Amino acid sequence: MDATLHLAQQEEADALLSRSPLAALVGMLLDQQVPMEWAFAGPYTIAQRMGAEDLDAHDIAAYDPDAFVELLSTKPAVHRYPGAMAGRVQKLCQYLVEQYDGNAEAVWQDVTDGKELLRRLNDLPGFGKQKAQIFLALLGKQLGVHPKGWQEAAGSYGEPKAYRSVADITGPESLQKVRAHKQEMKAAAKAAKN
Repeated sequence: MDATLHLAQQEEADALLSRSPLAALVGMLLDQQVPMEWAFAGPYTIAQRMGAEDLDAHDIAAYDPDAFVELLSTKPAVHRYPGAMAGRVQKLCQYLVEQYDGNAEAVWQDVTDGKELLRRLNDLPGFGKQKAQIFLALLGKQLGVHPKGWQEAAGSYGEPKAYRSVADITGPESLQKVRAHKQEMKAAAKAAKN
């Protein structure tokens, strides 16, 4: 990958996300019910605790499940729900080993159609439609992955300067715009319930 991501807002963690397709996928997987920066710093923390510079899908897939839970649970925990997320990260890596020989970038490398890429992302364990669309938008907006129809397949997340998700975060200013958008959406949802 030839881009510099700024999703963790930490130099070392962002460097890993920028060079490792697996780290980017794992960060996206972890991005729920915790602040975005915490989620996207997770891959770096996992690599550090495994004594590695990069994440390797084969290593994570083969890791003892109880030991992997412990690795993610050690303070400070990688996620608010380290046990559940340890299982999800391992399932993702096992799937990547089985389907793509452990090469996360192969998920999008040869895809020529946005709908096909969305299907592949949606097939990943732990990725639903929204997460798949957000990651597709991240690939298109920041990582130069532009199969035909990628913006349409990414839905509203593919719109230029939408500031709806991590796909639009390029630094502290855009992070604040995404946060503001999320707060507006929560407020609107809460108002709709009342």
